[in-house]
Amino acid sequence: MEDISVITAISHPLRRRIYDHLLLYGTTQVTALARALESQVGSVSHHLRMLERAGLVQREADPAGDRRTSWWRIARRGLTWSVDDFSDSPADAMLAREAQRQGIRMQIERLQRWQRRHDDPAFAEYDASNTETMAWATPDELRDLSARVLAALTDWRDSVDLDDGQERTPVFFFAHAFPTAP
Repeated sequence: MEDISVITAISHPLRRRIYDHLLLYGTTQVTALARALESQVGSVSHHLRMLERAGLVQREADPAGDRRTSWWRIARRGLTWSVDDFSDSPADAMLAREAQRQGIRMQIERLQRWQRRHDDPAFAEYDASNTETMAWATPDELRDLSARVLAALTDWRDSVDLDDGQERTPVFFFAHAFPTAP
């Protein structure tokens, strides 16, 4: 179970963008990160420290040995959590529900941006996928499904040879599994 401080740290929109950038591009200098995200260096530095406190990013030594610059990298890849993890604390449960809403908004916004860029020649060869199904499950079986999907995604991500010379663009995959009715 994730600590609520981790969930609230990653649910902030700029912190999520910082985390995602470091996840995709690796160790980055704070000024380059601010430029890539079109944000102020001071703001990015503040949010990096918040992510650092949550254990999501960490400082990295400058590759050139210059101690005047600030470099950062991912400390851990990915999170898995549920609002139900926080049912023992009403305050934490409220924070977790808001973090979940923020995460869903971000996922939908990314999907909508993709749909608007669908005709962009830079993405002409990419065909977004839509995968869905319905089944019966117990709570333990649903948790097992989540763990299996995460394992499959991790295996797939780690199997991609980023040094094979092919041109790639970042892709975003999200899935939700929850009780429902037809």
